[in-house]
Amino acid sequence: MKKLLSLIAIAAFGLTTAFAQTPATSTAPAKRVVKKEVKTTVAPVKAGVKQEAKKVETKTTTTAAKLKADGTPDMRFKDNKTKAVTKVVGPTKKDGTADMRYKANKAAAKKN
Repeated sequence: MKKLLSLIAIAAFGLTTAFAQTPATSTAPAKRVVKKEVKTTVAPVKAGVKQEAKKVETKTTTTAAKLKADGTPDMRFKDNKTKAVTKVVGPTKKDGTADMRYKANKAAAKKN
């Protein structure tokens, strides 16, 4: 009897944990990609002039806004790290962060 009850309890626990997790849906926009195409064309040549073979060049440049899926800057990139460094107005702690016990640091934090 005890074995039967423990088997039922394990099965019920297994089923509840299997269906407990639901996948999260994200409403944030995906990574923004800007594409620009540059084309050069060949001008028409007169009939009597010797024709030279000119190449048509096509360049595609991709500039990605280096953001995470939730829209915050991705700190793995160097240019995002340099933008994030801010100068502390008032006194700092040993680790370099602003000491929030001082009035000057509290006012600077409210501006941001």
